Amino acid sequence: MTESGFDPGLFDPSLVGVHAVPASELALLDIAARDAGLHTTEIDLHHCLGKPMLLLRMQMALEFPVGMGRNWDALSDVLRDLGWIEAPNGHALLFADAADLREASPGDYDTLLSILQEAVEFWTGSDTPLWAFIALPDDEFDLPEDEDHGHPAK
Repeated sequence: MTESGFDPGLFDPSLVGVHAVPASELALLDIAARDAGLHTTEIDLHHCLGKPMLLLRMQMALEFPVGMGRNWDALSDVLRDLGWIEAPNGHALLFADAADLREASPGDYDTLLSILQEAVEFWTGSDTPLWAFIALPDDEFDLPEDEDHGHPAK
């Protein structure tokens, strides 16, 4: 459980999904994911202005295979494979500063969320679940104390 009370439930595969989280908790989620045996990858979206930059940053962070196309279909295909990354217990993708992409290119942000959700669903039920954490500004998470974080990333 993080300091805010958000329990990511990384040992519970029924909670797998695409989750918006406070930016200040991304480092704690990285630690929790590693403790759960997940392979973590941080994708830095600071000053990311749209699809070309997003795809390049994802390609570099995840070390996509040579020849991977730079389009949405190729991203979807790659996220359904990930076989070149040793992750017997699953993957956690940590998207830092996602608000920059959301503000600069809302359509590309929404497409990313859709592709991530499809990839999560693809891996659901397998031994290698895929989690995606979308870090947004902390002030977007001023919730009453009885509500917890980890809401869908929209």
